[in-house]
Amino acid sequence: MNFTSIFFFKKCLSYVSVQGPCFLQALECLVRLASVRRSLFVEDPARSQFLSHLMSGTREILQTGQGLADHGNYHEFCRLLGRFKVNYQLSELLNVEFYGEWLGLVAEFTTKSLLSWQWASNSVYYLLSLWSRLVTSVPYLKGDTPSLLDETVPKITEGFITSRINSVQASFADNSPDPDNPLENAESLQDQLESLPYLCRFKYESCSLFIINIMEPLLQAYTARSRLPASGDAAELSVIEGQIAWMVHIIAAILKIRQTVGCSQDSQELFDAELAARVLQLINITDTGVHAQRYQEISKQRLDRAILIFVQNFRRSYVGDQAMHASKLYARLSELLGLTDHLVLLNVIVGKIATNLKCYAECEDVIDHTLSLFQELASGYMTGKLLLKLESTKFIIANHSRENFPFLEEYRCVRSRTNFYYILGCLVFMEDGPVKFRSFMEPLLQVAVNLEASADAAFRTDVVKYAFTGLMRDLRGIAMATNSRRTYGLLFDWLYPSRMPLLLRAISLLTDEPEVTTPLLKFMSEFVLNKAQRLTFDSSSPNGILLFREISKLIVAYGSRILLLPNGTNIYRSKYKGIWISLTVLSRALCGNYVNFGVFELYGDRALADALDISLKMTLSIPLSDILTFKKLSKAYYGYMEVLFNNHITINSVLNLDTSTFVHIVTSLESGLKGLDTGISTQCASAIDSLAAFYFNNITAGDNPPSPAALNLARHIGELPSLFPQILKSLFEIIIFEDAGNQWSLSRPILSLIMISEQMFSDLRAQILASQPLDQQQRLSQCFDKLMTDVTRSLEPKNRDRFTQNLTTFRHDFRAK
Repeated sequence: MNFTSIFFFKKCLSYVSVQGPCFLQALECLVRLASVRRSLFVEDPARSQFLSHLMSGTREILQTGQGLADHGNYHEFCRLLGRFKVNYQLSELLNVEFYGEWLGLVAEFTTKSLLSWQWASNSVYYLLSLWSRLVTSVPYLKGDTPSLLDETVPKITEGFITSRINSVQASFADNSPDPDNPLENAESLQDQLESLPYLCRFKYESCSLFIINIMEPLLQAYTARSRLPASGDAAELSVIEGQIAWMVHIIAAILKIRQTVGCSQDSQELFDAELAARVLQLINITDTGVHAQRYQEISKQRLDRAILIFVQNFRRSYVGDQAMHASKLYARLSELLGLTDHLVLLNVIVGKIATNLKCYAECEDVIDHTLSLFQELASGYMTGKLLLKLESTKFIIANHSRENFPFLEEYRCVRSRTNFYYILGCLVFMEDGPVKFRSFMEPLLQVAVNLEASADAAFRTDVVKYAFTGLMRDLRGIAMATNSRRTYGLLFDWLYPSRMPLLLRAISLLTDEPEVTTPLLKFMSEFVLNKAQRLTFDSSSPNGILLFREISKLIVAYGSRILLLPNGTNIYRSKYKGIWISLTVLSRALCGNYVNFGVFELYGDRALADALDISLKMTLSIPLSDILTFKKLSKAYYGYMEVLFNNHITINSVLNLDTSTFVHIVTSLESGLKGLDTGISTQCASAIDSLAAFYFNNITAGDNPPSPAALNLARHIGELPSLFPQILKSLFEIIIFEDAGNQWSLSRPILSLIMISEQMFSDLRAQILASQPLDQQQRLSQCFDKLMTDVTRSLEPKNRDRFTQNLTTFRHDFRAK
């Protein structure tokens, strides 16, 4: 390996030393050579010699700069340098004779790259990654040989920070959206800041002082501008905001990582406090004076996004459960800002959240970032409890109207409403008591009452439609927050029976308005979902049955009208989306285990039969090609079919259909089996298994006179006897020739189909063997013999498990060469 590697390495260097078309390819080869594994070397000296050659070659390129004027070559060379610490230990680099010279050249090259931020923006990642890996290896370094990182790393860190500040001055003073600006591109920003915290914390005292010396003048200038009239130099203010935004992002990245390298934990807490204090001080400045009038400015939005990211990282490290381990930090924050503990700090954070929600009515991105932070705070048990003690939180819960939070009126932020009310619901449900819940729901109750008082013609107006869709989105968020029987009961009692007629009226009047029906159906989809067993009613309560009757009314009202509408230019939006959500609603209700469906037939109630009938009509109105094309539609359709065949086959109107329609549905299940989606394939296998098992138990092995449903199934199969053999063939082809990840699920319908007719299995076996080479047929025949070993003619769980084990062995032996 040694001779060969060095030969190829020298060959690559020979190409690198001469400008030409092979230069880039030679660098790519060197990157791969730098990545060879330790196990490929027979002895460590050979590997050390190989490393020496690599460092010598890169040193030569760094000294001459040969070929690095080309951007592609430059980027590939940065990748090559980044591979050194990935594949080699710092101690191995130190043992190379010219390590000091090589490190100095790499440091100089890195500094120049940082200054050329426009040229090397995508390449700097690999260089910073190299340095971060070097500094994180220092604690594990043995021996007295100096790493020389103490002198080089601070300069690189300062160079990076300075270059980011200069980049704002040079390029982003126009205050316009720019997708190439890292402050607008979260992925690019993450790449640039990923390695920085390790470099900063390596010499944290000097680095934090450097950052503070940059931040202080910027904060003073920004504070001074808040007192000036709004007609001042907007471009200059945008530059200041951009520079502060970069510094806030840098501080946020540092606080995200708590690493004790170079100083003690207590010292790091003090330095963290010094940096955090500057940003916390900034929170008060951004929303005062002239800055309170700049929420529409791009640079102001960038700055507030940076502050939110800082708060998120700082909270994870020092607020809540972590606060008890950060006494030094809070002591220093108390001295600097008067923030004595994490509860006072939390009040500042929630104050900023409330301000953003009030002021950023038209900036969806800032609203989403703010709600993400709010949700993170509310979802924590301890921080959630602390939030409820704060006056700012109490204000939000008590005044969640459009007047206080204008973003609720903005169409572009309409999706944020659900998340907003989910967060508020989580906070409200942390406290026991229906009185507080009813008080919280009062604004929504007023909206519902006003809608109920509106005339039918008024429902077509934009004002009423927007009010209704907003109500549905709000209720969906609250429904998402109900995770227990108690909390769900509060919402159920508020909604039923008083508010349900409004939903039925809206879906009946506005069936052709998907912007109205979609939020309504999505709310119902969440409301009927029995997650965490929240839909558990008392044994004497009829609520489960009453809820399903309301679901049936909605589905029938929507389905009977949507089928009459003509297909629009965008058929998915106008029809298919509403249909798949309806199927999801019905599927969740049918398998929620909170309704005794036998009651409906017993008392002659048509709620179940009508819901099943209209849902089948909706599915049959969609071509199979469209079902397979649209992913969400496909998942809802096959999920519904699984529930239908598994839980309701005896009262299933599928078996009452004509044979051609029945065959169409079963054929669609076969198509789902052959698809690439494992989840859908599993659902189809389950549905087919239920159908085949029903046939076996009631017709093949049934002792009692067959039921009407069984007679219908027998009639369908009698008119098309090739249906089951074709499905069995498809299942065997998937098992034998494809790498299915759901083999257990596929084994279930195979056994059920084999039990229906042994002749069907024998014919398929002969057909498969005939398609194989003659010299393999005897061996494969033995595989089929072993498949049915110890398998009895029943569908008992133990028999199924035994067949599944045999099928696994069969597949392995059949595919063996």
